[in-house]
Amino acid sequence: MSDFLSKKEIKSIKLWLSKMHHYKNRSKSKRANKAKKILNLKYKKLGNGRQRIAYDLNNGYVLKVALTRSGIQNNKTEFKIYKHCRAGLRKHLCLVKEVGHGWIIMKKMNIEVPNKIYNKKLPKLKNKFLDAGIKPRDMGNGNVRLSKEGKITVVDYGNFIMY
Repeated sequence: MSDFLSKKEIKSIKLWLSKMHHYKNRSKSKRANKAKKILNLKYKKLGNGRQRIAYDLNNGYVLKVALTRSGIQNNKTEFKIYKHCRAGLRKHLCLVKEVGHGWIIMKKMNIEVPNKIYNKKLPKLKNKFLDAGIKPRDMGNGNVRLSKEGKITVVDYGNFIMY
């Protein structure tokens, strides 16, 4: 049971997951459009990458649904890293609120990181992850935001590798 999603919404995610392999060779935009149609969720689509599609739940959280098997793995990775990293590092990871097979719900973060802060603080943050046994892959400016406290927060860490 989910605190955020209805049974009908979870059922539509399961339906998409059961069909997504048919679209694995399509372009990311065609795959995302097909997923959006099959999912038929009432939420605004925020965007999509190659592996996942994101929706705004209109309550301060976002839903990320896998578009590929790698997307399923990205969701598992985000959950695992968030739950198992030390607290000092967790404050730099977007809050994971709920997870299910093929989907994850995370806090919505809107404040973009100014280049001056990004260029100054990102190398130190990458080193913190490495020191904790986490290889921070794909930490581009599009995958980080500022918390209300002014800390760089990674909102997409599904490609990170935990040793």
